[in-house]
Amino acid sequence: MGAAAVAGAGASGAQCCCLGCGGKGGRRADPCGLLCLLLTYLSVGYADYVVLEHVLLQPGFRGSLWCPFHAVAFNFIVVMLLACHTRAVFADPGMVPLPDTALDFSDLRSSNSALHKSSQDWTVCNRCETYRPPRAHHCRICHRCVRRMDHHCPWINNCVGELNQKYFIQFLFYTGLASLYAMGLVLTTWLWPADKGSAVKAEGAEGGVSGNRSQIAHRIILLVESILFGLFVTVIFYDQLVSIITDETPIEQLRNRLLKKAHQEVSHTRKPKIALLREVFGRGFVVCWFFPCSCTSSSASRPSYSYLPNYDV
Repeated sequence: MGAAAVAGAGASGAQCCCLGCGGKGGRRADPCGLLCLLLTYLSVGYADYVVLEHVLLQPGFRGSLWCPFHAVAFNFIVVMLLACHTRAVFADPGMVPLPDTALDFSDLRSSNSALHKSSQDWTVCNRCETYRPPRAHHCRICHRCVRRMDHHCPWINNCVGELNQKYFIQFLFYTGLASLYAMGLVLTTWLWPADKGSAVKAEGAEGGVSGNRSQIAHRIILLVESILFGLFVTVIFYDQLVSIITDETPIEQLRNRLLKKAHQEVSHTRKPKIALLREVFGRGFVVCWFFPCSCTSSSASRPSYSYLPNYDV
């Protein structure tokens, strides 16, 4: 009965894409997540504005052939950043479907040893009141179980799980690349201006001292923003790659450390690193790993379990 309920709910629950996973296929308004979404879009928009208005279109650089090149290149990175962020926000992270009817787990709770022996890493979530596949964990913010849950990220107002980790890592990559690009443009135009003479003359004719101060203020703010965001996403990007190639989510790393301290055996099957990366980014060409699209068929992109727990509840 329990396995049939999970299998029946899988078709509808697996298709759920929501802004902040929560409820039974519904939307959950997380104030912190919504604020972080707003800050993300404001920061990206401000960076694009300063690069175009106060860096590339300034006298001395405006007439150079590098101006349109950098404008197109930087805006391409910004578009890819926003596309990956949007996919990470709205993609289903791998929520475990809820059963259509309530299940009675009283017999299972009274015999936990039989449960672990028969389920082979399948567990029961007391909060969702449903069967939980291997490596799935409950998110206290989304109030749902997520397959291979990494963490809940307020910057995408969603969990990072089995089905959207690729888009989250791409978002981190393009954010770091945009920060590095903006930092390089600001420092380059400061240290090596394209035409010092024409730039000084145009500043005196058009904006005077106040315009020059405003331009400097915008550049300093952009530089600080780029350094902070660049360092922040670089650390998270590194942690994500380490968790993939070690095949351990942060939750599993913490659990394994606790088991080692308790002198208990930790069972873990190591796979080749390229195989682990392909599980996240897709089995297509490596160049497809940089684009927020699915490089495999929809059936192959979703995990398929060869069995459901044989429970007769």
